[in-house]
Amino acid sequence: MPTVTRRAVAAVAAVLALAASAAAQSPPACPPPPAGYDGALWAKAWALHHDAIVIDTHVDTTTRILDRGFDVGPRANDGHFDLVRAREGGLDAVFHSIYVDARFAGDERALFATAPQDINADWPRPGDPGAANGSARRALMMIDGIVQQARRHPTRMTMCATADELVAAVQSGRHAALMGIEGGHAIEGDLGLLRLFHQLGVRYMTLTHTNHNEYADSCAPAEPRWGGLNRLGVKVVTEMNRLGMVVDVSHVSDATFFAALAATKAPAICSHSSLRALCPHPRNVTDDMLRAIAANGGAVMINFNCGFLDVDYAKNRSARQATRRIQEKAARDKFADGSAELRDALAALDARFPPVEPPPLATLVAHVLRALAVAGPDHVGLGSDFDGVPCVPRGMDDAAHLPRLTYELLAAGQSETTVRKVLGGNLLRVLRAVETHAASRRGEEPQRNGADDFDRLPR
Repeated sequence: MPTVTRRAVAAVAAVLALAASAAAQSPPACPPPPAGYDGALWAKAWALHHDAIVIDTHVDTTTRILDRGFDVGPRANDGHFDLVRAREGGLDAVFHSIYVDARFAGDERALFATAPQDINADWPRPGDPGAANGSARRALMMIDGIVQQARRHPTRMTMCATADELVAAVQSGRHAALMGIEGGHAIEGDLGLLRLFHQLGVRYMTLTHTNHNEYADSCAPAEPRWGGLNRLGVKVVTEMNRLGMVVDVSHVSDATFFAALAATKAPAICSHSSLRALCPHPRNVTDDMLRAIAANGGAVMINFNCGFLDVDYAKNRSARQATRRIQEKAARDKFADGSAELRDALAALDARFPPVEPPPLATLVAHVLRALAVAGPDHVGLGSDFDGVPCVPRGMDDAAHLPRLTYELLAAGQSETTVRKVLGGNLLRVLRAVETHAASRRGEEPQRNGADDFDRLPR
């Protein structure tokens, strides 16, 4: 191709890219107010919401991407998130969850076995359940899934790893995609894997999921394993601080929560937790935890899951599921798999046990308002758990509905400054503080795995 032609094509491409960027930055036109909303306040909330940087610290669409081949580009008719609905809802940046289910965890007892004497001999392998590197492999596949989505939609979405990159992406009109590991067993107790995940762009890690792991206790099992963090857990937190990876204390036991805050030298977050005072679920945080996160300089990001917001919903759904499971087992024991009789029996159960009615948006708003009252306006944010939960409140059906939360906060008397902090300002502050702390430790030797990592703490 002649040089002049190449230049002309490049110039046209640049103009088209600028035009696309400008169009992307223009907020969607304000729609009519939802039923019962004041028109003037709705217009104000819409403008504020789309002017602010809105960040969600926990979206589980990566599971749909990896397991179902989901494409985030077009509007979907199910789920909670895609790029179309994110733009409509003013959702600028998301920490896409690198979620590693507990079933991918292997038997870690062999992972730190003594190296074989013969260099040609094989290392011991963990036995069932799970397999060596099963957790890490799952995390790597998740990372590849979201990275490939960004490559598929380069004018609408870009991968980010720092606060500055996030802001630059938003200013260019693109969705800022960041990554956070959910389930600290993804590193398989290996500090080298933690460093590799950081190199790949992961910027927070939830220390546990629903299982205890090699170094920390989860809130889910009834019996503790370590009594909080063990020695390796302290090293994990210390290394995360050195790297510039945010310590996330959602899902952890109460003992792990306070041990992690004692160990960290940088602000921490709860990436997707609601309030135990309003819904007494062990996944939620107490008022003392809210105050501790505030004292640490971190933030609690409120979860949208109905079961973590409303105690009546949680009880009713749990009772419904328990009864249905018993009757479904009886039907499956009675009828052959794939038979018409079994299909009819399961359809009858669906009719007999309809889904529990979700709580209203006001329930979610109450959690945000209480968190603001207890922790203060600098320590609250949003961690929806979109695409990772079975139910969200009525009126917060998906990412496109996020401006309604801004309206409700303004209607409750919160200032525009506070609302901007909740929408994303607080998370940006935490991210910058963690980056600054890591910069201050540049040149420090990394943490290493050791023989005494599994000693219990405290003694």
